[in-house]
Amino acid sequence: MNIAMIKAGGVGTRMNAGIPKQFIRVNNIPIIIYTISAFEKHPDIDEIIIVCIEEWIDELWSYIKEYNITKVHKIVKGGSTSMRSIKCGVDALLEDHDENDQVLIHDANRPLISEDIITDVLEKSKIFGNAVAAIQSTDEVMISDDGIASSVYTNRRRIYRIQTPDSYKLKDIRDLISLASEEEMDTFGSTNTLVIAKGGTMHFALGSELNIRLTKQEDITLFKGILDIRSEEINND
Repeated sequence: MNIAMIKAGGVGTRMNAGIPKQFIRVNNIPIIIYTISAFEKHPDIDEIIIVCIEEWIDELWSYIKEYNITKVHKIVKGGSTSMRSIKCGVDALLEDHDENDQVLIHDANRPLISEDIITDVLEKSKIFGNAVAAIQSTDEVMISDDGIASSVYTNRRRIYRIQTPDSYKLKDIRDLISLASEEEMDTFGSTNTLVIAKGGTMHFALGSELNIRLTKQEDITLFKGILDIRSEEINND
């Protein structure tokens, strides 16, 4: 079974919108519904679990009903950090799923995730044991400790920007989290960085410049612009 775990536990302080960023409406649809719908429509995704801010769980269930989402199996309360939220999702899945099920972990605020990315992450993870959406840097890269200046650069061709989803067997995420220190659970933002911290290797799958993470108001503007362009293209066909 292939399960999408959608992380919707962030409060979105950088967005300054008054509500969590994943629940902001764009063209009158909550951002999280765009994200869920991408996995809902994918033929190889069997179930969806959402890790959510506790205060928004009932509201999210109402959205699930309103937008006729059928694959959501559970909505569970998230933790105090990103990694702790992932653990909440993993613990919930271990209650009634096979440990060999494949789990894709995705940010709720990446609503432009494509079918091709989901497919490639699934395929690569089944070949290599794990996979993460990634794109090679096209910009020059400098390293700075103070954010003011730099005297060090690195070859951009060696730099890959990591996105989501990333995918693993359920038992592998369980075992990985069991190795994490309290500090790692509090400071690491994703499972893939924890893999490397514990001496493992992550394998790259298809990513996209359009698979943007909405964290600031200008990201919302960009997202809406992309939606408007797509709508115009459909209307013109």
